[in-house]
Amino acid sequence: MNTQNLIDAHVADRESIDAPIATTIALAMALGFTVSAAVFVWQLGWRPDIGQASQTVRFLFKFVVTPLAALVPAIALAAHLARPDANPGMWSWALLIAPTLLIAGVSAELMALPANVWAAKLIGTNARICLTVIPLLAIAPLAALLFALSRGAPSEPRLAGAVAGIVAGALAATLYAFKCTDDSPLFVATWYTIAIGVVALAGSLIGERALRW
Repeated sequence: MNTQNLIDAHVADRESIDAPIATTIALAMALGFTVSAAVFVWQLGWRPDIGQASQTVRFLFKFVVTPLAALVPAIALAAHLARPDANPGMWSWALLIAPTLLIAGVSAELMALPANVWAAKLIGTNARICLTVIPLLAIAPLAALLFALSRGAPSEPRLAGAVAGIVAGALAATLYAFKCTDDSPLFVATWYTIAIGVVALAGSLIGERALRW
């Protein structure tokens, strides 16, 4: 059976496949989140001023970007890519929501702050921790989601792996945001993005092999 016939066979069974894959992905996300959240609480915990910080726009902006604008669209795209006939198409455009919000947030901050503090806001005090913690917290959800996707039949394993990495990275960044005391959009746009990009790259490289059929 050639590749096209195999794809056609999977497409023919799509109605019976979609529901189990959606359930598997949901369970994988729940498991990955539980493990990462447990590690977060055990090793990191909340920032000491979280009550006061939660009343600021900059702190809340982090949670508009990571769980809402980045995580939710990436989960939807990952589930879509689990199907053998999946075409990213319009789905991939949803991934631009988070970068667009970050650009808007950075632009607003640059206009509101004098130029002599831009570098300090960009570098922050937790850049190295951010680049370490987010990928580490992403390990469990990435592994769980790659396993879930392998129960489907992604036609583009590298892309599916990369999107799985974005999901895992965004989930980890959401957890880390509760600890991180750098709330500047400049910091978030730079270091959170790099950290999530590292996880996406790892997902792409692993997915190329693990999701191939």
